[in-house]
Amino acid sequence: MVNPSSTAPPRQDSPQLLVHIIDAETWATAQAAGSYAAASLETEGFIHLSQPQQIVWVANQFYQGQSGLMLLCIDPAKLTAELRYDEVPGHGTFPHLYGAMNLDAVTQVLPFGLDAEGGFVLPTELQV
Repeated sequence: MVNPSSTAPPRQDSPQLLVHIIDAETWATAQAAGSYAAASLETEGFIHLSQPQQIVWVANQFYQGQSGLMLLCIDPAKLTAELRYDEVPGHGTFPHLYGAMNLDAVTQVLPFGLDAEGGFVLPTELQV
């Protein structure tokens, strides 16, 4: 469980891109509504985000066996809700958005594919 009061200050090496896993139906609903509020916003108080280098681990932990997922690529500078970097004990620091996501912060939507063994693969557009 994440302690919302445990936040890391913004760093000079703050990522220029964040990502969020979403399915096509939820994304279509968000586009129709004009903003996105994941179920976790109500249940946990924030929307889970990741840095690109974290997303494959997250997906393989929490989305195993699912297909048809997409990644929202997000410009953190365009987010209007509060963005915090919270320590997740034993797993490092993860970005969390404490409010609905404004859709103009989404710069790209990419398919989130699987490899032959069923593990998630970082899209080539996000590989460095």
